[in-house]
Amino acid sequence: MSFVERHGLWSAEQKDAAVRLRRLVEEQKLEVIRLSFPDQHGILRGKTLIASEALRCLESGCTITTTMFAKDTSHKTVFPVFTAGGGFGIPEMQGAADVLMIPDPSTFRVLPWVPGTGWLLCDVHFADGRPVPFATRNLYKGVLADLGKRGYDFVAGLEVECHIFKLEETRMAPEDAGQPGRPPEVSLLSHGYQYLTEQRYDQMEPVLEFIRRDVLALGLPLRSVEVEYGPSQCEFTFQPTVGLMPADSMVLFRSAVKQICHRRGYHATFMCRPKIPNVVSSGWHLHQSIVSRATGKNAFMSEDKNEMLSPFGRFYLAGLLAHARAATVFTTPTINGYKRYRSYSLAPDRAIWGRDNRGAMIRLLGGPGDSATRLENRVGEPAANPYLYMSSQILAGLDGVDRALDPGPSADTPYESNAPLLPKSLREAVFALKEDPFFRDAMGSTMVDYYTHIKLAEIERFQAEVSDWEQREYFEMF
Repeated sequence: MSFVERHGLWSAEQKDAAVRLRRLVEEQKLEVIRLSFPDQHGILRGKTLIASEALRCLESGCTITTTMFAKDTSHKTVFPVFTAGGGFGIPEMQGAADVLMIPDPSTFRVLPWVPGTGWLLCDVHFADGRPVPFATRNLYKGVLADLGKRGYDFVAGLEVECHIFKLEETRMAPEDAGQPGRPPEVSLLSHGYQYLTEQRYDQMEPVLEFIRRDVLALGLPLRSVEVEYGPSQCEFTFQPTVGLMPADSMVLFRSAVKQICHRRGYHATFMCRPKIPNVVSSGWHLHQSIVSRATGKNAFMSEDKNEMLSPFGRFYLAGLLAHARAATVFTTPTINGYKRYRSYSLAPDRAIWGRDNRGAMIRLLGGPGDSATRLENRVGEPAANPYLYMSSQILAGLDGVDRALDPGPSADTPYESNAPLLPKSLREAVFALKEDPFFRDAMGSTMVDYYTHIKLAEIERFQAEVSDWEQREYFEMF
């Protein structure tokens, strides 16, 4: 028996998808297939295999080192992998041992910007079939499975902002390399500030057009392409999809856009606030609802003409607010992302909700009898790991349902409301997570301790560096 058969890893739908995959590889004469898994940061890592070898590994898996799970955002290994338990307290992780990437056939795609190349997302398992606990796609699948046991599906639509610049200097001299290396030198594609004007869109259209074409060819549910407020800033929105698909779409989209742009001499960044004069912050707004498997009905939709949300929806909303501070380490996982939380800035600064109010953290859209009723969480940054972002939303929302929490009244003046402030830094967010026992119980202490260890390693590196501000402030004064 194959590894997949022995451990019952594929559904009937995945088995059917594997048959179609093999046929497509042969029909399109694909030469290589990329096997990738989303790491702890939501960045794709993996191996490129000759097509015949990839097909051979389809049910047996492809080995990859466990050190992939030990790295922070500089790609530095921050766990002592050669000690007992590898720094994780798990024997299978020590010594930079191998784990297996198991392809998910339902994710197979042919890359439109690379000839003869296929692409597969993978889940990561130990040799005995257990899912690696630090693999965030595995975590999200477990959260979705628990939601399914309640008779519901998670539906999400994405609004993703990013910047696209012209590459001027790639910084490829040996002295530019490092962990991390020097960032590229770039120039603007437009001056910005003319939000949604056709003129600004037309200036960026040549770049946006080839992104749009390839993203659609990749099979992602792209809905719109827009120019945002800032220079060289744009926004992509996606149709609502169910379960794994919105998270998978996000990691594939980010990786695709960066690859597509780089091949044509551009640099796309999902960093929240690049240190470039006059640019503005980018956000990732997550539209979410819960749908009944039995009836297909939106569980957030109100049947009462005097209420905007159903009781289930109000409880879920209250859960998002109750755990908002602790969840920011998942929705805003970088030091840079907290530069966006500013009052009166179209970005949230406290845990509050409002009816169609873009200043609130949670914006309620829809109303009585509206099947499209949903909650738009405006707290996230585009660099967030989507599996952790969405997991945190479902878990927090359901806790509100289980405890019948009250979200309180709508905040019509969100920046003046008496509500808990969101963390002002990644360090504060990490401590907010540690102080809220909910996610430790819901995600497991192993996962929470692992993730906070990586975030604290990044914070320590940041604090050890002398900033431009410090040099300006103190070098001449003292």
